[in-house]
Amino acid sequence: MMSALNATIPPEADAAATTGRTPFDFYGPRVAASDLRSYRTKGPRQSTKALVSALVADGVTGATVLDIGGGVGVIGYELLDADAASVTNVEASAAYLAAAREESARRGLAGRVTLQLGDFTELVASIPPADIVTLDRVLNVYPDWERLGSMAAERAHHVLGIVVPRDTPMVRQVVVVMNVVLRLRRQPIRARVIQIEAIDRMARRAGLARTCSHAVGAWQVLAFRRIPGHA
Repeated sequence: MMSALNATIPPEADAAATTGRTPFDFYGPRVAASDLRSYRTKGPRQSTKALVSALVADGVTGATVLDIGGGVGVIGYELLDADAASVTNVEASAAYLAAAREESARRGLAGRVTLQLGDFTELVASIPPADIVTLDRVLNVYPDWERLGSMAAERAHHVLGIVVPRDTPMVRQVVVVMNVVLRLRRQPIRARVIQIEAIDRMARRAGLARTCSHAVGAWQVLAFRRIPGHA
């Protein structure tokens, strides 16, 4: 799911509230195609690149990866290139998952990438834990960020990686403006800024402690590692 801070609201968004579509369908084929094209030509966004670098520095060789709201699959491809063993991308947008399927096939990753369509909080019982779990620009647009974050943290054997908007006055102002536009277009989806301390508390309840925090533009890159003795 693309963060609302980067969202280009597609023309078809105005009708979404009256057609029975879910909030995740906001991220439709046009946005997915744009994201895939951008990745192919420019590589990962800077905040995504920073998250990947933090995970690789911690060690990813042979690791299993669970990327929640993985979009076109960028984190998965980057970690597989760094010798991760396999990736599961759980994505609620059908358009994003279709783009991820196209890119995975183009890269010849059959057998190493699993694509699962749906809301992770509804599928969690059927999703195996992984060594590394990632939420890149997802918590800030999910209706119940703490529930999603807690479920994700519990699925992380070793490391949890998160990217969220920075908690600054300027970023908060951008989010307010974006939410006004979304409200005017009758979209149920909203963005938010989450305090890092609240994320820390959520992670600690799941037995994880923050190991790094980097500001990259308007984004905060966070990594958490499981505390020894907390299964």
